[in-house]
Amino acid sequence: MTRTVALVTGVGPGTGSAIVKRFAQGPYEVAMIARSGERLRELAHDIPGTHAFAADVTDTHQMGEVLGRITRELGAPEIVIHNAVGGAFGNFQEIDPAVLERNFQVNVMALLHLVRRTAPAMIEAGRGAIIVTGNTSALRGKANFAGFAPSKAAQRVLTESIARELGPKGIHVAYIVIDAVIDVAWTRKMRPDAPDDFFIQPRDIAAEVWHVAHQPRSAWSFNVEIRPFGEQW
Repeated sequence: MTRTVALVTGVGPGTGSAIVKRFAQGPYEVAMIARSGERLRELAHDIPGTHAFAADVTDTHQMGEVLGRITRELGAPEIVIHNAVGGAFGNFQEIDPAVLERNFQVNVMALLHLVRRTAPAMIEAGRGAIIVTGNTSALRGKANFAGFAPSKAAQRVLTESIARELGPKGIHVAYIVIDAVIDVAWTRKMRPDAPDDFFIQPRDIAAEVWHVAHQPRSAWSFNVEIRPFGEQW
């Protein structure tokens, strides 16, 4: 039996890898996209059913070629998870405007091009899921997030527009706000004294992505917020 294809962008050592592992257990054939081909090849070696496709999500020509390869080699993705993220800290006077522009390319324009390429097959099939991972910056802009929050807010609104278009065609589109510090090496280094339960675990994010992607049609979510029990909100 041919397995269903899931596509995940932004496959890094934290959330992206955890999502890949969860869907590979599904089981799905999982197409992994990230700039680092070496890391993807290591994951593909370690996790059965996963496939490495190195690409920069902001390079539309490169992504077009990679998405074509994925469809030819594995089949059209039925689940697409846009986890690639561009971020930078600093207030509006400190940030390099070029950094904010780059973050728009990763968070917004890459999503637009990705969905434009993958949605037609879902529309034809009458089913599918598109999940976008975001964070609290999609809902509010703090002073030190000027190089980041505007792009995440735009990402969420774009995702909502896509959801309103594709939902009636049988495709579930959802936005997951991760209101938390994700437990990865660099965040542990930043907060060495924080207890374990201060952080959100990548595997638990992946479990929620899985859940949302498989909700029954009678009870689809769009805005989903997840946070550790002790997070102040």
